[in-house]
Amino acid sequence: MARSRASRFDASEAITSELIRVIERGILPWRKPWTAGAASRPLRHSGEPYQGINNFLLTMRTQLAGFSSPFWMTLRQANALEAKVRKGEKSSVVVYYGQAKNRSDGQAGDTEDDEAETSGFRFQKAYRVFNADQIEGLPASFHPDPAPVPDHPPHKPIPHMQAFFEAIDIVTSFTGREAYYMAAVDKVYMPDIALFEDPRSFYGVWAHEMAHATKARHRLNRSYGDARFGNTAYAREEIVAELTSCFLGQELGFSAHTLEMSASYLDSWLHVLRSDKSAIFKHAADAQRACNWLIAASKAGRLSCTDEAA
Repeated sequence: MARSRASRFDASEAITSELIRVIERGILPWRKPWTAGAASRPLRHSGEPYQGINNFLLTMRTQLAGFSSPFWMTLRQANALEAKVRKGEKSSVVVYYGQAKNRSDGQAGDTEDDEAETSGFRFQKAYRVFNADQIEGLPASFHPDPAPVPDHPPHKPIPHMQAFFEAIDIVTSFTGREAYYMAAVDKVYMPDIALFEDPRSFYGVWAHEMAHATKARHRLNRSYGDARFGNTAYAREEIVAELTSCFLGQELGFSAHTLEMSASYLDSWLHVLRSDKSAIFKHAADAQRACNWLIAASKAGRLSCTDEAA
C-alpha cells in the first residue's frame, strides 16, 4: 500500500524544526569564527561547494558536531568509494530542486543539483548525507590538513578583505559607533575598524550592511514588505543579511557577525521560522544571490581600476 501524502517526510518542516531547536538554545552556531581544524565551506564528494540552504545547513552542522572535514556524501557515494559509514552515525538532511513540465512527470532523479535555477514546475526532494568524519575507509584526500588561520594585528585592515569591499560601488561612511544601511541615501555607515577587537568581526559587520544595500531597486530589488524595526519584514531582511555575511565570510575568511546578539534578535528569527516553514529556504536563496552579487560587483570594480591604471 502506498504511503499517504500526509505521512510523507516533510523536509521543510524537519529542517525548520531543527533550526528552531538550535536557536532556542541561544546560539547561532554558524557565527563561530573559522579556526584551524574547522571546515570553512561544505563540499560535495566531488569537491564542488554547496550553495544556498545546503551550505547554510551543513555549515551549522559542521560547527555543532565539530567536524574537521569539509566533505559530505550520500551512503551510495561512500559505498562507491569502498568506504563505510560508522555504525550509529546520524545522517544530515539536505534538499535539491528538480524541474518537470508538469506534476505527472515530476520524478526526482538521483542527483545533488540542489541549487539549479530553472523555469517551469519545480519540486523539492530531500536526501541524506554524511560528513567524511563519519565514514571509515575514505582516501586521505577527504581529510585535508586544516589551513592555518594567520595572525593579524588588532585594529588593522586585512588587505584582501579591505580590497574586496572597497572595490564595490556602494558608498561606505566610517563615522559614529553604529552600523547600518540608509536606503534614503543609498549609503552604508560603519564604525571605524579601530573600534573592533578583531578586524574579522569588522568585515563580518561590513558584509552584513553591504548585504542590506543589495536590496535596493537598482540592485536586486528585494522586499518583504514595509520593513520597520521589530516587524516581520524587518526580521526577514535581517536573516538574509546574516546569511549573506556567513556565505561571504566563507569566501574571504571571516565569521558572520553583527553588532547585536540579543534575545530580541534571536526571537525575531524564531518568529519568522515558526510562522513559515519555507522561510529559511527563501531567505537562504536570497542570501546566495546577494553574496553572488557582491562578489561580482567587487570583481568588476577591481577590473575597472586595473583598466584605468593601464
